[in-house]
Amino acid sequence: MDKNQTLEAIEMAKKSHENAMAKIEMAINGDKVDSPTPAAKSLCKFGKWLYNEENHLEEILGELFYTKLERSHAQWHDEYLRIYNIFFKEKKGGFLSGILGGGHKVDPLELDKAKLYYLELEETTKDLLHILGSCERRVTAMSEAKFH
Repeated sequence: MDKNQTLEAIEMAKKSHENAMAKIEMAINGDKVDSPTPAAKSLCKFGKWLYNEENHLEEILGELFYTKLERSHAQWHDEYLRIYNIFFKEKKGGFLSGILGGGHKVDPLELDKAKLYYLELEETTKDLLHILGSCERRVTAMSEAKFH
């Protein structure tokens, strides 16, 4: 990846996490979410970029920035998993529960938990976006030669 591609990828990483938060909000508000963000940190768009060794991100960002970014992303997914399990995890139910519409309703207590988890996830998202901003500034300041 060259410098511009790296900066574009960082911008896309920001957008992917903002979109993930929007999907969670939709679920909390009772709206249907067709393609929830994957629970596994390496399967979301951001994770695919972060862990793609061909991007040489650790080399470009440096170990300190890369480690901070990876830890924050992993923390986000750890916290997100609690919400994922409430709204998006396949519910066990028989044939009749699918026909009768069972499994789409979220228990009010679970919804309250999800709202609290969302508040925590907002803070982690702010941290993640802040780290991405630092990475963006770092890459912007780098010489183009660092990318070849």
